[in-house]
Amino acid sequence: MEGPAGTLPRRRKQLAASVRSPHNWQQLAKFLIIGASGFAINLAVYTALIHAGLHYLAAAACSFLVAVSSNYWWNRHWTFRDQRGHLGVQGMRFFIVSLAALGANLLLLELLVTIGTSKVVGQAIAIVLVTPLNFVGNKLWSFRRHKK
Repeated sequence: MEGPAGTLPRRRKQLAASVRSPHNWQQLAKFLIIGASGFAINLAVYTALIHAGLHYLAAAACSFLVAVSSNYWWNRHWTFRDQRGHLGVQGMRFFIVSLAALGANLLLLELLVTIGTSKVVGQAIAIVLVTPLNFVGNKLWSFRRHKK
């Protein structure tokens, strides 16, 4: 059901303004650059752990922890630096969003491996597919602008 009159049109206007905002596109570009770095870190650690004999799902969880730590630092200090709030609060929110992304990643990875995709290629595909969820969660919750 629709809420109070005007809520839906107002949200559409806000969404349209967000899409047109150069600042949002700059943040997305920075997020993707950091994400590419995190992607490389994630796959390097994941591949090393797979070759060391760790189960692929455990390797994915470990490589996630390494990559998410790097991504948080860079996103806090570069992508969303003008939106920095309390280190612990933003860190916890970032971690929660990242855990949701990890859950989606693991589900996709398991599905891809089950249908015959190699473990490393499956992980690469899963990371790419969960990136939009990760950006939106961090933009709108972890690093959201605080009203003054």
